[in-house]
Amino acid sequence: MSFFDLPLDQLKTYKPDRDEPKDFDSFWSTTLADARSHPLAAKFEPVDFGLVTVETFDVTFAGFGGQPIKGWLLLPRQRSTKIPCVVEFIGYGGGRGFPTDWLTWSAAGFAHLIMDTRGQGSTWGKGDTADPEPQGSNPQFPGFMTRGILDPATYYYRRVFTDGVRAVEVAKTHPAVDPSRVAVAGGSQGGGITLAAAGLAGANVAAACPDVPFLCHWRRAVTLTDAMPYQEITKFLLVHRDKEEAVFRTLSYFDGVNFSARAKAKAFFSAGLMDEICPPSTVFAAYNHWAGPKDIKVWTYNHHEGGGQYQVVEKVKFLRGLFG
Repeated sequence: MSFFDLPLDQLKTYKPDRDEPKDFDSFWSTTLADARSHPLAAKFEPVDFGLVTVETFDVTFAGFGGQPIKGWLLLPRQRSTKIPCVVEFIGYGGGRGFPTDWLTWSAAGFAHLIMDTRGQGSTWGKGDTADPEPQGSNPQFPGFMTRGILDPATYYYRRVFTDGVRAVEVAKTHPAVDPSRVAVAGGSQGGGITLAAAGLAGANVAAACPDVPFLCHWRRAVTLTDAMPYQEITKFLLVHRDKEEAVFRTLSYFDGVNFSARAKAKAFFSAGLMDEICPPSTVFAAYNHWAGPKDIKVWTYNHHEGGGQYQVVEKVKFLRGLFG
């Protein structure tokens, strides 16, 4: 794959009109109010994975509909005061795995809460959270992208994004965490959830690090790339030819561009200019609509891996500079 999207000078100014339903805010305020009507029921149970410098906790909390969501909390053992926290969301198909998979942020002196993604975790990292589906969900193409897609009330990512907001709220309750210094982060799908959490959680989020974010600028994404997972939507519409309007109406409630326009936290994005999975124009659409202070690291010759460990180093510098 070579360059296939807009050139960088055009990406820097690419700010397409947002496809946003009039009831976007009321839809999400109602959704979150329903979730918050259930006790957060946060549990942090110590678990031993043989780590000497890190405390590990098996986390359970009530997400969408009060349903139980799993996660991990990692804390550096050496700490004398409340510390900043990174709430991390996982890429498509992956689950929370084991605490030994997630050692960077605690090693850098941060609390680190990793949210398991409901229903996922059987592709490249094991998950432990079910997705109890609502009644009346439509037939779907294999995967998660078209699960409940004909109605925003039943769409899969309504549940996931709500879980993400609740994960932020969970992190703030832990006595080791400074609630004024909570960041959200993730790559690909995790980056898309990061955008949603930052846009919906408001002042509860102080910083955001979305890497090569997925779930942005849907119409362009599904017509520009034939890569999975966006292709799940085109495959669905290939068969359900009469459902295009309903599909994109639903997706407008879950577009990272619309969440970015509501996000005020300090943000540090990344994009790969050869990324065929999350095309750079879809990333820049979200970045250019971000309402708060922001910066972006562009990896010219990279695909969906983006900056990889180079980007991890940059994120640590960013959050250390912001939080101390």
